[in-house]
Amino acid sequence: MTSVVERLQGKRTAFSVEFFPPRDAADESVLWRSIRELEPLDPAYMSITYGAGGSSRDGTIRSIARVATETTLVPMAHLTAVDHSLAELRNVIGWYAAVGVRNILALRGDPPGDPYGEWVRHPQGLSYAEELVALVRSLGDFCVGVSAFPYGHPRSPDLETDTQYLVRKFTAGADFAIAQLFFEAEDFLRLRDRVAAAGCTALLIPGVMPLTTPRTLHTTIRLSGAPAPSKLLNRLEPLADDPKAFRAEGLDVVTELCERLIAEGVPDLHFYTFNRSKATREVVNRLGLVPLRI
Repeated sequence: MTSVVERLQGKRTAFSVEFFPPRDAADESVLWRSIRELEPLDPAYMSITYGAGGSSRDGTIRSIARVATETTLVPMAHLTAVDHSLAELRNVIGWYAAVGVRNILALRGDPPGDPYGEWVRHPQGLSYAEELVALVRSLGDFCVGVSAFPYGHPRSPDLETDTQYLVRKFTAGADFAIAQLFFEAEDFLRLRDRVAAAGCTALLIPGVMPLTTPRTLHTTIRLSGAPAPSKLLNRLEPLADDPKAFRAEGLDVVTELCERLIAEGVPDLHFYTFNRSKATREVVNRLGLVPLRI
């Protein structure tokens, strides 16, 4: 199966998409409608997030297997160390390999119910993402991604230390990193500069969320772990009671962000879709990232 890195070796910026696992049959219908709508646009790869235990984990495994066997898309499976023993992690990795999934995003993961809560290691599990990277690498020919944090991980004391943690994940065998949400292109570019200054030339990919509603704006703020700049809030907050105007301005904001990143030579724009396709389709078409069909 084609790897993420292989898909990003062209000279032009590509785009990729991320979904979350379905909770029920209705969710699954929405998910697959979006997947089928985005498939003809030929994203570089697609991923499905991974919850700790239970139906979320099972939904990820089931959905990523279906993508691998029923679509033309290149799938990337998420995997976290949350609430997993080493034996369970080995089992999931082996299962991914068995269905033909060779791209894995290896994450330590957040404490269930509270992303900023105290991390508790499974008694027979792993403590760090770099350990999970090494485990995946030891079990087969996988292309492995990790997360990066433009503003630093909430538990990192400073950006220098956070950069060292990221480089350690690359040293453990990661091939690329996807940056968590940020507000301005310069926030991602400064992360890229810090990694380069540390002597690391690994692939860095920015994560982008189309701002279509006040909810997506607030989600971006929460997941970024940083306060939103006033110039962004001044553009969007006055439109909170006008859904159409908010969506139009929000997509303009995201398009401008992506244009700046493309100008700086990023290899891929990774879109968080909320399991919907319309906004992502609009943005990638604006940016000219959809391949021409003859």
